[in-house]
Amino acid sequence: MANPRLRGWRKWAKKDWAIAAVGFTIILFALTLLFDSRNPTSSSSSTFNLPSNHHLIPLTLLHRAKATGAFCLDGSLPGYHFQKGFGSGSNNWLLHIEGGGWCNSIETCEIRKRTALGSSKYMDPLIPFDGILSHQSSQNPDFYNWNIVKMRYCDGASLAGHPESEFKNGTKLFFRGQLIWEAIMSELLPLGLSKAKQALLTGCSAGGLATLIHCDDFRAHLPKDATVKCLADAGFFLDEPDILGNHTMSNFYHDVVQLQGVAKSLHKKCITEMEPSKCIFPQQIIENIRTPLFIVNPSYDFWQIQHVLVPAGLDPDGYWRRCRLSIQKCDSTQIENLQGFRSSLLKALSKLQHDKEGGMFINSCFVHCQTWMAETWHSSNSPRINNKTIAESVGDWYFNRKVTKEIDCPYPCNPTCYHMDFTQP
Repeated sequence: MANPRLRGWRKWAKKDWAIAAVGFTIILFALTLLFDSRNPTSSSSSTFNLPSNHHLIPLTLLHRAKATGAFCLDGSLPGYHFQKGFGSGSNNWLLHIEGGGWCNSIETCEIRKRTALGSSKYMDPLIPFDGILSHQSSQNPDFYNWNIVKMRYCDGASLAGHPESEFKNGTKLFFRGQLIWEAIMSELLPLGLSKAKQALLTGCSAGGLATLIHCDDFRAHLPKDATVKCLADAGFFLDEPDILGNHTMSNFYHDVVQLQGVAKSLHKKCITEMEPSKCIFPQQIIENIRTPLFIVNPSYDFWQIQHVLVPAGLDPDGYWRRCRLSIQKCDSTQIENLQGFRSSLLKALSKLQHDKEGGMFINSCFVHCQTWMAETWHSSNSPRINNKTIAESVGDWYFNRKVTKEIDCPYPCNPTCYHMDFTQP
């Protein structure tokens, strides 16, 4: 007989995953502005501050996308932010795909389309570029003078939805993620991307997953003699059971894949061998990626702890309430569970560990995305493994300076970590 608790969770997921995605956007904004600077919970004593010398980058809408039908969820035009490279980086390109969860039902997509994650009508017209997007060499020592693009995320399926799955009953939702990806590439190629000498595709969270999905296609668009690689930040989502043994994330991804026809964007070999929604998990995607790949991921990714391992609806007695919001509030039994989750991540990454062209930076922080903020990407107080920042590790890998497969010791061993604490007021 079906578990009544699970049925309740499934109902919760249908209604509220979009709210989680919108909440994720708020979290990202809070990370940029505060990163718990009022109540620092890092092992170090420093706090995060927003730089005062920001240069804001304008939003560019893809007007030519209208001809190909590449629309956001609500039918508005997709967009991107572009800062031109200079000097020795003028022929090099870094593309970053924004993150922000997914929608898995008509109801959650309807909620999403009234936010910046589903409509360009709500996107900020000007945004700062920090971390891996920065044009400051002090923040971004290896990529600071490259052409840098931030692709806005507004389809709810990691740029992998297809219009054939749209409803014909008057529901005004556009599943055009794959077309958005193609439209942005078509826009950037004539601007100089087609002549790139070096290129890096990156993304955070759902954008990290999109990076994995489109990595080989990105490589295929560029010159054969160009150095092209991909970097996924906090996008390595696990197909792991939750604390009750239910496959919450697997069920959720199944709904996303079915709703938006995502299977057409996944590797053909994989979808012929297993249920298509399994093929959206990074562990399966990396089996077929041919382009050199780097994974940045915290072992204790707070988003995965809160949505994959311990979804709120599965903890009615509140035993996990404080732990899922702050790793420093976990008891020994809960830490043991989190160490098991870490072990599952490392097992899923085993192929990449043995790939001579691959790289990774797996730290033991309770955080999510880490590449697009100076404080976690490259600063005097950034998290380190073997005394190297994420930026230094990625640079060593990209330019073949050193083999870079950095795996941190288990929590709480790394004093350089920043740990998010959502229990603070």
